[in-house]
Amino acid sequence: MINLSSNFITVSSSTNNNNNTNMEKANLKTLGLIGGTSWHSTVEYYSIMNQKTNDIFQNNTNPPLVLINLDQHHIHLLQQSGRWDSIAMILADACDRLQKAGAEAVLFCANTPHKVYDEVQRHSAIPILHIGDAIGNAITKMGLNQVGLIGTIFTMEEPFIIQWLKDKYNVDTIVPNDKEQRQELHSIIQKELSLGVLKPSTKKYVLDQMLSLKAGGAEGIILGCTEFPLLIQQEDIDIPIFNTTLLHAQAGVDFIIG
Repeated sequence: MINLSSNFITVSSSTNNNNNTNMEKANLKTLGLIGGTSWHSTVEYYSIMNQKTNDIFQNNTNPPLVLINLDQHHIHLLQQSGRWDSIAMILADACDRLQKAGAEAVLFCANTPHKVYDEVQRHSAIPILHIGDAIGNAITKMGLNQVGLIGTIFTMEEPFIIQWLKDKYNVDTIVPNDKEQRQELHSIIQKELSLGVLKPSTKKYVLDQMLSLKAGGAEGIILGCTEFPLLIQQEDIDIPIFNTTLLHAQAGVDFIIG
């Protein structure tokens, strides 16, 4: 567990501008990150949140963050055996530890853990920033009605993201029709992207799936796994993509700065 809140400093100054900046810094909220699923995308969360906070203050002010790094191998084994109750317990324990370390809210640095969001939130004394809200707000701002979704098999086949977007944002979501295609995307995430393996042939396969979703009526594509942005960028395709890592990290920054 890494507590970065010590990086928060206030510099005394007699000028009004500096006093205002000091007051803004004093009001920053501490955010807890549950990472490790995978650590590659967790690094992206950390990098984005620091950079955006630097940009806001126009200096090297860093956000107060507390990080717990989960064992992804253990989480994958629990997923494979369907032991989501155990995953929920691990996440709930992480939330409790983060709160004790000073966190005022938490976010899961991945899409798939949101499968047990409701259960974990019931056990957490502090709010958990749902990735679906970050996605839904971005889609709504663009005025889109139907989007494609690629992610783990759980994210594509179960309702925890799809239904969230429908119920709260009236956004319809489509996924690859073929079970084998969905399974291949899942395998790519777990056996390549989560290990930092980025292959040109894999990129082509993922882009082909995205183009198929576009042909099926998708007005945009949700990169519904926080590892996909390591492989796919907006310039790779002529349809809006929703980088869930970037959107969720931005929601974290919005919470921190109030």
